[in-house]
Amino acid sequence: MIGIISEKWLKAAMVRAVKTVSQTAVATVGTSALIGDVNWQIVLSASLLSGILSILTSLAGIPEIK
Repeated sequence: MIGIISEKWLKAAMVRAVKTVSQTAVATVGTSALIGDVNWQIVLSASLLSGILSILTSLAGIPEIK
């Protein structure tokens, strides 16, 4: 696993994680707004969890990084 993690990998993994966090936040806020009340604690929690899962998924490999 140490051979996988490089500066290039870290940058690509962070870009993917930021995109995933942003997408989750937008989806959660949109869904909550339809229900009637945005619970910001849930939005933050779901978004952070999606970011962590994105990083863990990136450990399996990032196609952009050879």
